Amino acid sequence: MAKQKALVCQHLEKISGDVLGKYKDVIREYVKRRHGVYALYRKNRLHYVGLASNLRSRLATHLRDRHAGIWDHFSVYLTVGDEHLRELESLVLRIASPKGNKQKGKFSESVDLRRRFRRQIAQSQRLELDRLLGSIGPKKAAKLKEQIKRDGRIPTLARYVTQRFQIRLMYKGRLYRARVRSDGTINYRGKLFTSPSWAAMSIYKRSVDGWHVWKFQRAPGDWVTLDELRR
Repeated sequence: MAKQKALVCQHLEKISGDVLGKYKDVIREYVKRRHGVYALYRKNRLHYVGLASNLRSRLATHLRDRHAGIWDHFSVYLTVGDEHLRELESLVLRIASPKGNKQKGKFSESVDLRRRFRRQIAQSQRLELDRLLGSIGPKKAAKLKEQIKRDGRIPTLARYVTQRFQIRLMYKGRLYRARVRSDGTINYRGKLFTSPSWAAMSIYKRSVDGWHVWKFQRAPGDWVTLDELRR
């Protein structure tokens, strides 16, 4: 098994700030032109976190800038290269929230799950309400709960669907057809959509209320909008 590549290769923790003035040569030997993350402390409480490509210079600067006289100890964590330095700093800032830092940092590609988390909770609550009011049966509710766990969301038509059926809409004199599957997803030209509006947008190329443009056949020859399912 290959050995995992190290991120932090050397470190010094909780060193008195006095050494920056009294033992410059010693500090220079360890941190000059080295990449890493550093932390400033006041009475063992974290005050500030930063990153630097020249740690000695950055620490010396904090003896004169707005942090001067506030911190009394520091820690440095020397890294192998600087590929993940900025994200490492952001991670520390978001976890510790030091008083001396004005910004909390950003991640380059990480996705904030708050909206998805909120949506899943809202779906679970609506599902539970439907079950309590008898809108759907226990088996259907259990099936939809499993779908939320598996896919992170349920199609908006799922609670109204028991079997497959065809839907259609007219746009600019042309008739478009799609099929609602038993799980509530909409199959239009081989692509699956989780809501009528998303499926309609693929045709209109703009935002549109799919509940009022798609129609299904409620009875032979009786085509009504999908909105009728919600009534």
